[in-house]
Amino acid sequence: MSSREPIPSPSEPPDASQPAQGVLSTEPAPAIPIPYAAFRVWVSQAIVASFIAGGVAGAISRTVVSPLERLKILLQVQNVGREEYKMSIGKALGKMWKEEGWRGLMAGNGTNCIRIVPYSAVQFGSYNIYKKGFEPSPGAPLTPVSRLLCGAMAGITSVSVTYPLDIVRTRLSIQTASFAALTKSPNLPGSKAPPPGLREKPGMWSVMKAMYRTEGGVGALYRGIVPTVAGVAPYVGLNFMIYESVRTYFTPEGERDPSNIGKLGAGAISGAVAQTCTYPLDVLRRRFQINTMSGMGYQYTSIFDAVRRITAQEGLKGLYKGISPNLLKVAPSMAASWLSFEMTRDFILGLNPDVAEVDHS
Repeated sequence: MSSREPIPSPSEPPDASQPAQGVLSTEPAPAIPIPYAAFRVWVSQAIVASFIAGGVAGAISRTVVSPLERLKILLQVQNVGREEYKMSIGKALGKMWKEEGWRGLMAGNGTNCIRIVPYSAVQFGSYNIYKKGFEPSPGAPLTPVSRLLCGAMAGITSVSVTYPLDIVRTRLSIQTASFAALTKSPNLPGSKAPPPGLREKPGMWSVMKAMYRTEGGVGALYRGIVPTVAGVAPYVGLNFMIYESVRTYFTPEGERDPSNIGKLGAGAISGAVAQTCTYPLDVLRRRFQINTMSGMGYQYTSIFDAVRRITAQEGLKGLYKGISPNLLKVAPSMAASWLSFEMTRDFILGLNPDVAEVDHS
């Protein structure tokens, strides 16, 4: 008896469960499960990715330039008759190092990062929300004017959410500085004769509670928000508009994105131009934030009163105090901010395998 299998007759259909000899199977291979697929889909949404990337960019950019940020604030609040920091930038930084060490150079940076992470996250995230209403068609690039308006609204949103942390950061930045009148004042945090229960160098929450308790409640935590909003709205709007416009000039022909060097250059230019245009409003913001601090000599009744008195007592240059360290700060700060934002955002968007393109509009 033959050991070979019988050949089926033409009338017998082949077994459907077995693939025909010489024919490749058309059944799809079993799908390989993607770890945390639902989370990756959620986090790689454009708004969520921009929110997270904005927070990362804010923390990196501010930490890099923290010593210059503090020096800028000290110069802004130094009025006529005070010359403690009237010197070159290098000598002023050296003075801070000699008197206060590394902690002096980084004073207020912890609070600044606590503030800037949500501030920057809300700014970039809300920008992506607002721009949906200005797109000519879904996914279409915005016009420069639309970017300006979206950026301005994003700036107002972010500063309104985080302003109490900004005013506390300003107080922390100056309370250990060697302003003679400030250190002699008996009712200031950081003075030689602090009020009961308040240490010489209180933290963020101690300063916030002291302001709330002694300076007028919640209103004290929002003192100076009007000039702040007036300065932040055009600054952020200009920053977004200029960056996106300059970015195109640094993009090689035929490419979608500039190199990392191009992104750094575009960020530096946008930050420097936007900050120079709006700097006087930043000076007003700082003056109003310490308007009730004894020993600093500021008792402005309104924005117009502040401008009048500053220009009368200090000249027009009084509105640009601290701009030199600020320009040294803002160029690398915004360069680092935009580069880290784009790199982080692109990485997060890439977590979703279905995303083929990155929206840069």
